[in-house]
Amino acid sequence: MTRTRATAKQAGAKFERLIADHLAMVIDDRIDRRVKTGANDRGDLTGWRHNGMRIVAELKDYGGRILAGPWLNEAEVERRNDDAHIGLVIVKRRGTTKPGDQIVLMTLDNLTRLLGHDTEEPC
Repeated sequence: MTRTRATAKQAGAKFERLIADHLAMVIDDRIDRRVKTGANDRGDLTGWRHNGMRIVAELKDYGGRILAGPWLNEAEVERRNDDAHIGLVIVKRRGTTKPGDQIVLMTLDNLTRLLGHDTEEPC
């Protein structure tokens, strides 16, 4: 089956719901899908915090392909739009729909902040 814009949007919405529900169950029940905000996108999830730091997540179901550079750039823009501490990307892993088996991409600066070490803001 060829992927159209409509089927891509459906896959993305289904993936966002899967991940939001999983994180709400295992981390915090306030985590949910974020309402789309247009030009000043603030990520795909809301309500995610760790040790007082807000986390912005960009979720991608791209048919098994990973475009790390562009997606990390997008997550960084969204992190700044949301004035959050951490930005990351959760990518649909081909061959499994199990939420905990999906892939997480983040910069080293975001990882060190998440682990509690001060770093300069990424440029």
